[in-house]
Amino acid sequence: MSVKKAAARKRFEDVYITVRDELLAEFVDHGMPKEAIEYYKRNLDYNVPGGKLNRGLSVVDSVALLKGRELDEDEYVKAAVLGWAVEFLQAYFLVSDDMMDSSVTRRGQPCWYRVPDVGLIAVNDALLLEGAIFQMLRRRFRSEPYYVDLLDLFHDISYKTEMGQLIDLLTAPEDHVDLSKFSLERHKLIVIYKTAFYSFYLPVALAMLVCGFPIEKAKPSDPDTYKLAESILIPLGEYFQVQDDYLDYAGTPEQIGKIGTDILDNKCSWCINTALAVATPEQRAVLDANYGRKDADAEARVKAIYKEVGVDERYAEYEQSAYERISELIEQVPEVKGRGGDAVLKREVFRSFVNKIYKRTK
Repeated sequence: MSVKKAAARKRFEDVYITVRDELLAEFVDHGMPKEAIEYYKRNLDYNVPGGKLNRGLSVVDSVALLKGRELDEDEYVKAAVLGWAVEFLQAYFLVSDDMMDSSVTRRGQPCWYRVPDVGLIAVNDALLLEGAIFQMLRRRFRSEPYYVDLLDLFHDISYKTEMGQLIDLLTAPEDHVDLSKFSLERHKLIVIYKTAFYSFYLPVALAMLVCGFPIEKAKPSDPDTYKLAESILIPLGEYFQVQDDYLDYAGTPEQIGKIGTDILDNKCSWCINTALAVATPEQRAVLDANYGRKDADAEARVKAIYKEVGVDERYAEYEQSAYERISELIEQVPEVKGRGGDAVLKREVFRSFVNKIYKRTK
């Protein structure tokens, strides 16, 4: 990590300490016992700040790009609090998801529900992580004209993500393999709703709200800036997840920092869906017999079919096509000014996302 990136992360992490301490102070104000306060702090520190923080930092970066300048302290803190609200949302989803998937580890440590003395208390802990978002918004943004829009945006994106999670769980339960439920169309739907909305659209939409871009258009002829952002960021989120799926299969542990398990775990991955779309009856029989089995030899047989049907080549074609299609959409973005401020919706906001993920190898 460069010195500049490390400093940006450190500054962002400092805001987490402030937000966390405010949340703990609310527990004190409500007369919660010391045991509950200490447990809540443990929940927050274990689940919220340990990831890459890309979603949260994207809010801060997007606000700075929209304004076209360095943020003053007040602007930075507001943007960072919204960034942490996204990270809290991510933590809420992950704690819940790990229980539903019976996962063992997360970010190199035991999943929260597997920590001693936690267990199914984690159900309530996940709800507290979600509830914390709205406490943060109330404390920092209640007097802002866009406060209701912030609430509406978080509720809407949470609902969409939960819809995506439902489709994923029904399509690919870890303990029951049925490849007849898989398809590239189903994969796309899962990816858009489970990942793209909260990981890509939400950070930029939050930045737009805080920079004065209204949800409601002043007149019908005005461009719908949020629909415009969604039209770029949702395909970008889909591309990111396809890339993630491919790296799970093709990336080395040294590259991606983990051992890929999508085949073993019966994941509705782009790779298996691409293979199913072109497999011969004989190849399909091999996939049916071996996909989702907790067996290294079965996994190797699936990977051999991937090689036979050209998943690597098909991914290279997909990546280039997605990059060109998204870049073309970005070039069509008109420059639109936010109301009552210096912010401008510009192409660089979207290019920054593309540049971070194009041809990534981890």
